[in-house]
Amino acid sequence: MLSYLYRAVDKTGGTVDFLLTAKRDRKAALRFLCKAIDQHGVPEKITIDKSGANTAALESYNAEHEADIEIRQIKYLNNNVEQDHRAVKRVVRPMLGFKSIRSAAATIAGIELMHMIRRGQMRATGKLRPAQQFSALAG
Repeated sequence: MLSYLYRAVDKTGGTVDFLLTAKRDRKAALRFLCKAIDQHGVPEKITIDKSGANTAALESYNAEHEADIEIRQIKYLNNNVEQDHRAVKRVVRPMLGFKSIRSAAATIAGIELMHMIRRGQMRATGKLRPAQQFSALAG
């Protein structure tokens, strides 16, 4: 099973959002972008890799929502995302793959959440404490 993990990291290295998709295309990239923007607001600038899907999704979002998000494709600025992604890859690689996208998504959500807790990014917001968020994902 091939899949793609979209990840967004802020300029301080904190994980903003993530999404596991079956394909890496404009539609999947746009879905991830909309999900991240719905939860965190519209950013001024986004640094991405050379993926055509990400560029197409950002251009599509800018046109549809009359937004003015600056698209940057600067390799050294994208290193924050790649370095943060390494922690997830280190845990997933020994698993030798997943049988379904559903099990992969649940496992990666748990890995991402544990990574965020370790880095002090999960805070109690009045709804659920980090441990409760984790057990809700596992259940």
